[in-house]
Amino acid sequence: MTPREKFFAALERRPITGRVPHFELVFFLTMEAFGKVHPTHRHFSQWDQMSAEEQALQIEDIADLYVKIAEKYEHSAIFYHGPGGWDETATRRCFERIEALSDHRYALMMHGDSTFSLPDGKHMMDFSVRMMEDAQDLKDEAERSLEWHLKQAERIKRWGTLDTFALCADYCFNTNPFFSPEQFAEFVAPYLKRLIAGYREMGYYVIKHTDGNIMPILDQLVDCHPHALHSIDPQGHVDIAEVKRLVGDKVALIGNVNCAALQTGTEEEVEASVRYALENGMPGYGYVFSTSNCVYTGMPLKRYDFMLDLWRKYGNYI
Repeated sequence: MTPREKFFAALERRPITGRVPHFELVFFLTMEAFGKVHPTHRHFSQWDQMSAEEQALQIEDIADLYVKIAEKYEHSAIFYHGPGGWDETATRRCFERIEALSDHRYALMMHGDSTFSLPDGKHMMDFSVRMMEDAQDLKDEAERSLEWHLKQAERIKRWGTLDTFALCADYCFNTNPFFSPEQFAEFVAPYLKRLIAGYREMGYYVIKHTDGNIMPILDQLVDCHPHALHSIDPQGHVDIAEVKRLVGDKVALIGNVNCAALQTGTEEEVEASVRYALENGMPGYGYVFSTSNCVYTGMPLKRYDFMLDLWRKYGNYI
């Protein structure tokens, strides 16, 4: 099986052999690993002023970097984050170049969440007031966002390159969701469910990402029928063993090596987190190995390498 085929088998909770698939939502340490600035840290404010030759070189460099990450770190999927200022045509060309360079070996993924995320500190109070005083206005906004994302997905489907949407609206703090279960059922879940249904009808795989403590809304997330949940966050007191027991027969799981341990913990703590994730995620299949967030700027690269050495040692199906 190619990495892409194994990834999809895991999302469909089908049996696989060999090493459990692995991917990271983002691998930001590209300067340290490859001497290249990560695509999301590049700002092409003068894209329209570039010659066709320079645009082609930029696309080639971005695509080449994504494929190098997948090859070196044995990722099964590439989550595309385009540089700021790029238009749809440039994105399509970059997708096509990734596919040409990789011979379609990796699932190709991008962000596609229409739902409300937990607001930042500047807007949290205003959003909370709107839920109480302008509920219909919020629902109208959610409806417009849903319609726009589904129309965009229809256009992208015609490209023939994108396999998967990652829905990256975060809903939760480490302690609890921002939305009460009742608010989530009113302002998020109906639109999330229709979004996922629309994507699945078009033939996409759908991964729902949210950090933090998802347990009070776990049943609603699963009822929206994503193929997988990411990141099963131990810093949000989410136990992958408990999630697997509760919903592992309904949805695949992606995670959940503790990023805090990777950042500041001991090697013994990292190994314990890796082995716990593998030992509780792998049984019954439907599992993709990853960190509990992403390989973010500032994480020691040697810790990620150590994590992968443990995955290669312990993350194998017979």
